[in-house]
Amino acid sequence: MVSIKNMTGETLEPTRGKLERTLSQGIQALYRSQLGHPTSQALCNLLDNKLIIVVENGLTQPEKLLADNGQEELALQVRTQLESVLELPLKELIQKVLGVGVTDLLRDATLETGRTGTIAILDSAPQVRDSNYKSKTQPKPFES
Repeated sequence: MVSIKNMTGETLEPTRGKLERTLSQGIQALYRSQLGHPTSQALCNLLDNKLIIVVENGLTQPEKLLADNGQEELALQVRTQLESVLELPLKELIQKVLGVGVTDLLRDATLETGRTGTIAILDSAPQVRDSNYKSKTQPKPFES
């Protein structure tokens, strides 16, 4: 799990937003390195023990070419195979960033929009810091 140290050396859990950003960047890097395909955006939302991932422009050029030429079924078969190849690296990325295992991955893609979606069911909810956390070194507000 990604962790942060404050000025006193105390280790803090990362915020939900930090984990979501780290995952988004990691997923985009995964698409680039494994598929040679740059995505336009990967959005991640962490909801308790579920992670929702939406990748914009997630389909590769060959998948688009097949779909645009009447081979939608073959394009979906290619997508299914690519998702199966990416399953282990994606689970490993999620576990590394969140510090919890992945029980299940539910996936789908839409040929018309080029979006792919994944719902990761996690072993448990990851530990996150409230984004309103105040450091012990920050002065307390004046009370009268």
